[in-house]
Amino acid sequence: MNTPKGRELQRSLGLSAATMIVAGSMIGSGIFRKPATMAGQLLSPEWLIAVWIIAGIVTFIGALVNAEIAGIIDATGGQYVYFRKMYGEFTSYMYGWSILTVIQTGSQAAIAYVFAEYLGYFIKMPLAPEWLSNFSVYFPFVGAIHPFMEFGTKITAIAAILLLTGINYVGVVFGGVVQTVVTYVKIASIMLLGFLLLAFGHGSFANLVSAQSTVASSPAGNFIVLIGLALAGAFWAYDGWNNLTFVSGEVMKPQRNVPLGLLYGTLIVMVVYVFINIGYLYVLPIDVMKNSKLVAATACENLFGNAGGSIISIAVIISTFGALNGSILSTARVQFAMARARMFFEPLGRVHPRFATPHVSLLVQGVWSAVLVLSGTFDTITDYVIFAAWLFYMLGALGVIVLRYKMPNAIRPYKVWGYPFTPIIFVVFSFMFLLNSIISNTQNAMMGTMLIASGLPLYFYLQYRKKKMANTEE
Repeated sequence: MNTPKGRELQRSLGLSAATMIVAGSMIGSGIFRKPATMAGQLLSPEWLIAVWIIAGIVTFIGALVNAEIAGIIDATGGQYVYFRKMYGEFTSYMYGWSILTVIQTGSQAAIAYVFAEYLGYFIKMPLAPEWLSNFSVYFPFVGAIHPFMEFGTKITAIAAILLLTGINYVGVVFGGVVQTVVTYVKIASIMLLGFLLLAFGHGSFANLVSAQSTVASSPAGNFIVLIGLALAGAFWAYDGWNNLTFVSGEVMKPQRNVPLGLLYGTLIVMVVYVFINIGYLYVLPIDVMKNSKLVAATACENLFGNAGGSIISIAVIISTFGALNGSILSTARVQFAMARARMFFEPLGRVHPRFATPHVSLLVQGVWSAVLVLSGTFDTITDYVIFAAWLFYMLGALGVIVLRYKMPNAIRPYKVWGYPFTPIIFVVFSFMFLLNSIISNTQNAMMGTMLIASGLPLYFYLQYRKKKMANTEE
């Protein structure tokens, strides 16, 4: 029986588009902002490179683990669908709710904001009247929010979100083409920048080695805290690697292309990040890097003088635009899958009759991301986004072991290398990272927990409604 067009999503993404969704979703604002913060935490070039490598390896292990699951379960919605198979409705719902309220929409808001900031390097942003800029709303545990402060930047960020929401509204192929082209451009741009820094920058390879590592000489407890904080920054830059699983129902030959896309995309980004950080350190000693608000801009100024700011601004604009598009394209499929499973409001599960896209889900996601832009909580949003995301990454890796027992006879086109040690290592590392976050960054960890827990009332309402409908049908 053929499914009428417009009722289901169409398979139109190949391996190249799948790989670029992974890489493009990961490479955003983090690589241009986080190295300086991490340098200040570690004060050691060796440990800075080591943390990028460690975070990359851990992320790659996470991709390996997800690749096995993606080969078994071919469905749009990604980890939401995986969690339902692993743990049941409650865990899958909480994950889907977290994706909508904080994990992905929060990321979109932050990335769009950085995009707008750098666009402001070339275009003067309008300012709101003083009385409007000073307007604030108080939220418990969060503080005063000034929604109209930096008005022009926020409006531009919202416009970027709405523009890319519209592009993906009219078709996943168009959105996939935009993603592929932009990602190729930004990978080439970052690699070219790293090459130019190493070949023509006024620097020294001696900057890659410190006479004394402040981190290594710290007490054991403080050492772990500092490494944990730096890893949080690196994980923010690597985050987005699982976005491909959200659109696996629209990937051609998904059992082959989804696992390969996860692996290829993660490896590409790991190489790019380590290479560009070596370039940064070559021209910027660690003591200089830690004081740079935008380390990439400072490095470019070393190479090109005052024109460096313009060059890096263009690179960041391209990078963030691609990352934002990748997140918007993939994430809306989670709410779509939830609605199809009657775990969310029914309209979000509708497919556009002409464009074959989850149009309602895309619109809801875009509006909420715009609201988060107005919230203005960008200094802390990356930390509680990462805390919430890694809680579910940990559960996802544990789920590989669960599915080996629950679905022993399932065909596995790809089996995770080193099982069961690989997923166990990932689970243990994730748990230690989360524990360190609670200890060293309690407020943001609790913020992430609160946003996750805010979905509980709706869950119990939906369960009540489903039970009531079942009784009526009887």
